[in-house]
Amino acid sequence: MMKTVVITGSTRGLGFEMAKRFRLSGLNVIINGVNHERLDKAVTALHGEPGIGSVESFAGSVAFDKDIDALLAFSTKKFGTVDIWINNAGVNQPMKAIWELTPDEIDSILDIDLRGAILGSRAAALQMEKQPDGGFIYNIEGYGSNDAMMLGLNMYGTSKRAVTHFTQAFAKELEERGTKVKIGRLSPGIMITDFTVKALGGKENIDLPEKTKKVYNILGDYPDVVAAYLVREILSNTKNNAHIEWLTTRKAAFRFVTAGFNKRSFFE
Repeated sequence: MMKTVVITGSTRGLGFEMAKRFRLSGLNVIINGVNHERLDKAVTALHGEPGIGSVESFAGSVAFDKDIDALLAFSTKKFGTVDIWINNAGVNQPMKAIWELTPDEIDSILDIDLRGAILGSRAAALQMEKQPDGGFIYNIEGYGSNDAMMLGLNMYGTSKRAVTHFTQAFAKELEERGTKVKIGRLSPGIMITDFTVKALGGKENIDLPEKTKKVYNILGDYPDVVAAYLVREILSNTKNNAHIEWLTTRKAAFRFVTAGFNKRSFFE
């Protein structure tokens, strides 16, 4: 029986590239986003790519539990089971100190980046417990997951640090429960997408400092490169509390050492 993957926030960037890879690997794919026009374009684009699995889309925001429940109900009605659920939806923050952010901006970051991952994991786990083979849930780490701090990224980093703790804690709970449901973390590193230069889902431009651009040029990658690795590792993983990491410490160190003769520029 063909397996099914649901990816939230997947009309573009990493989520979209993972959808391409999963479909190429023979899985049914359900993409999600809040913008109907982007969803339609993404489905059309996926149908134009090589692949075996079916493609469906569902509009809704991960900030609302009713939307997540509806996405889950839609997915199980279409394909019977949800075998992999990836909480990928996220927004970046404006390049501001925490005291400069408005309450609405703080709510948006926490509701989508943190609350969405929590609600999505909870709903997916409850569904997967009903399935004979359980299923796998993955949450996306980001800046701050490893305790990094930088002016202009600390609210986003707070949410991602919390996502890491939540995922590890949820993995422990699942293990103690004795369920076949498993949860893990995906660490994609620095990706060069609209997310890098747009805050709050595209509502505001981010003017990156030159110092930050230099680091991104050394450590960054396009999402298709990262997605190929993550999907391969997801499909081979059998463990609970797995940590699938693209930009390892060793890889980052190598890139800094070789940066002098391996020039890359993502911002020209």
